[in-house]
Amino acid sequence: MPSLDPTLRVARRLAEIERVTVLTGAGVSAASGVPTFRGRDGLWRTFRPEELATPHAFARDPRLVWEWYDWRRQRIAACSPNRVHEVLAEWSRRYPRFRLITQNVDGLHERAGTQHVLRYHGSIWDVRCAGGCARDAWLDVRVPLPDLPPRCPRCDGPLRPDVVWFGEPVDPRVAALARDATLCDVFFTIGTSAVVYPAAGLAHEARARGAMTVEINPEPTEATALVDVALQGPAEDVLDALDRAVCKIAGSSSARGAS
Repeated sequence: MPSLDPTLRVARRLAEIERVTVLTGAGVSAASGVPTFRGRDGLWRTFRPEELATPHAFARDPRLVWEWYDWRRQRIAACSPNRVHEVLAEWSRRYPRFRLITQNVDGLHERAGTQHVLRYHGSIWDVRCAGGCARDAWLDVRVPLPDLPPRCPRCDGPLRPDVVWFGEPVDPRVAALARDATLCDVFFTIGTSAVVYPAAGLAHEARARGAMTVEINPEPTEATALVDVALQGPAEDVLDALDRAVCKIAGSSSARGAS
């Protein structure tokens, strides 16, 4: 007997459950024109992101780091949510216990109307005092900042993007909520290379807790052999096809129930 088509297998599971958790990475926003962190477009001047997204780089040259983030903010402000963001926004309303854990800092999930979003690495639109005097989101603008680095209105020290840099831990409260979300029926990893921990370990935890684990990526990753189902292709195409399959199954079930 031929094996069940993997998309149909996942769709059938989605049509009968309520608890869905999704982990998204940079590949989700690529179709919107947001440069991927490690891709060829991730380069800025002669620097790599790993050289700029660190506390050490900010302490050495806060203006340079802010020039990079200001450039990124302008690029992201010109982007719009794509089909992945739209489908996940719909799922957040369809499934009673939906959770979205995003490693992206671009805010496109929220702009698409997605509910129950957990920002694992913070937001490029929020800032906090680099000296730690406060943690308020004073800036949320889509235009170039007039002064770099921007100053804290309380202590006049430099503000920094409220994101998690290399070498910094994820907020313990956020990490705890993410672990709680691994208790689900289906756990997706979409557009992520599965190499950045601790986020990369969430799918393994979900599987250990009984969830069907599904990876959606254009190419195999280090996690492909460790998930239950791997759906390969552009995330916007794969997720759109999956959503249509779920809706078709749900429609058929409704029709049978009414007959």
